[in-house]
Amino acid sequence: MLQPLEDGVAVVPGDELEVQLSLRARHAAEYVHLRGAGFEPSSVTSRFRWETGLGYYEEVRDSGTNFFFEWLPAGEYTFKYRVRANMAGAFKVAPATLQSMYAPEFTAYSAGNQLTVEAAE
Repeated sequence: MLQPLEDGVAVVPGDELEVQLSLRARHAAEYVHLRGAGFEPSSVTSRFRWETGLGYYEEVRDSGTNFFFEWLPAGEYTFKYRVRANMAGAFKVAPATLQSMYAPEFTAYSAGNQLTVEAAE
């Protein structure tokens, strides 16, 4: 069962987390790249997806998950994907980045965070 991860709560290797990226686009845009940082991805399949009237390519990599939009209409969107904690330690979670691919001066960042993965007993 999914539960919100409270500030300061540690996870253990093997725990599965659901990353949720919320995006509010005030204006329509073309060729947009959304990058979310993460742990080891639960799914290793990159694919084209169609959800809620929005088509995009989801690229899964070890370093994070990338979303590519040829056309991003104005509106509010939520993208979710799952990752798995695989190594104990204290980690800085990089901010998600939203950037126009052909006009990189148009960029937005989420807040970063810290997450602790405790050694399993």
